[in-house]
Amino acid sequence: MNAWLSDRPLPLVIAHRGASAHAPENTLAAFRLAMEQGADGAELDVMCCASGEVVVIHDDTVDRTTNGRGRVSALSLRALKQLDAGAGERIPTLSEVLTATERPGTPFLLNIELKPNAAPRDQLEAKVVDLVRQHACTERVLFSSFNPLIVRRLARLAPEVPRAILYFSGMPKLLRALVIALAGAHEFQHPDHRLVVPEHVQRLRAIGKRVNTWTVNTLEDALRVGRAGVAGIIGDSPSLLRASVEALGLKIERG
Repeated sequence: MNAWLSDRPLPLVIAHRGASAHAPENTLAAFRLAMEQGADGAELDVMCCASGEVVVIHDDTVDRTTNGRGRVSALSLRALKQLDAGAGERIPTLSEVLTATERPGTPFLLNIELKPNAAPRDQLEAKVVDLVRQHACTERVLFSSFNPLIVRRLARLAPEVPRAILYFSGMPKLLRALVIALAGAHEFQHPDHRLVVPEHVQRLRAIGKRVNTWTVNTLEDALRVGRAGVAGIIGDSPSLLRASVEALGLKIERG
């Protein structure tokens, strides 16, 4: 059984782009620190570079997160590896992250977000699925995307891996409903935290959906979404989220 689907009394702590409040985002250092800070798992972003490898980076360009310039899709892996992604860190491949987050015992969960602008010709979905299977970690991975067609293709390529559709509070309700419908079968929905109220979570639970929410960076918001009944809380600081989950646990224990 996929570990994302296990029933838990308290929300999962999911590090957004790794422990990105404390280390350069989407780097091996950020994922290792997330593990040290007690995260249950991490969210990360993937796309293909010019030479075809699947790399872990959020933006279409390297301008914001590295000392370089240019579109990821126009740069080879060799060129990307020469860039400083902060504190001497390099842009990792998905394969490197899968290896770095292996651990015995309780699996470290990974929410792999496939970027919405991925072109079908890049075969991003097939490459990601192949890598996850090669590393024998289908039982600790969740796929997600803002692009419903990517979610639909993933269902065909890897039906054994749960999927999530992402949406945000500024999206018109009709568009949101269309995106969710186009995504096809999926186990999770990932709204931004401003949409999370108990009624919304309860409606989704009633139709068999679990909710992970993003990007939660204050104790107040973490407690609010936790009380609303989300399955997981995604934020930049795993240590802050862990403290909020522990506070929720104490409240439940004390009644």
